[in-house]
Amino acid sequence: MTTRNSTQKVALVTGGNKGIGIAIVRGLAQEGFTVLLGARSAAVGRAAADTVDGDVRPVVLDVTDQGEIDAVAAEVATEFGHLDVLVNNAGVNTMTFRPMAELPKPTDETVEDFENVYAVNVFGVVRMITAFLPLLTRADAPRIVNVTSKRGSIGEEGAWVGQPSMVYSSSKTALNAITVHYAREFADTPLKVNGAAPGHVATDFNAFRGTRTPDEGAAVAVRLATLPADGPTGAVFEDDTQLAW
Repeated sequence: MTTRNSTQKVALVTGGNKGIGIAIVRGLAQEGFTVLLGARSAAVGRAAADTVDGDVRPVVLDVTDQGEIDAVAAEVATEFGHLDVLVNNAGVNTMTFRPMAELPKPTDETVEDFENVYAVNVFGVVRMITAFLPLLTRADAPRIVNVTSKRGSIGEEGAWVGQPSMVYSSSKTALNAITVHYAREFADTPLKVNGAAPGHVATDFNAFRGTRTPDEGAAVAVRLATLPADGPTGAVFEDDTQLAW
């Protein structure tokens, strides 16, 4: 990134190199955004960006690494001077760090599992929002989209269906809560903060057992990233349906 452009619409997607992330990148590129594709590896990010038509630029970004976050924020400030859309898509579960044959029961999960998963799914989101707020508030219609899950529900859609991971599900419950709190703080400003629940998408995250395509799952995040001025804030949506938590 070298040339400053203060008028181009700019979006940043964490975990943008595969699955729902790359589908969100693709959707935003189709909407005319310059999309910064966050990936933990430069080579992986470049390979993913090359599969998408449009102005897609890989950036090395691990949401648990404050130094990398600050470096990307500085690059965006230098080239664009603002950020229109932040999509917090990066996510992990217990099995990311501790592979198992099947999802763990609550009594199988440990404090270390909570620390590992929350570091990405919750604390990483807070790190990103804190770092990029100054750039978002310089945009005309800033949007933050936090990619969440129905598993974050404590009702019949989440904790009481199938065999959810307590650690992963509760991390999404926490993510929904912080989404609302950020939205409330900025309710009287142009900044909108919402949660996108993609549904049961077939990705490597669930061994491709999902019933939806990544593009189908990504559509709600793209819609929330491009909301009009009278659009909602502080809510969680799957497709056009607002979910109760």
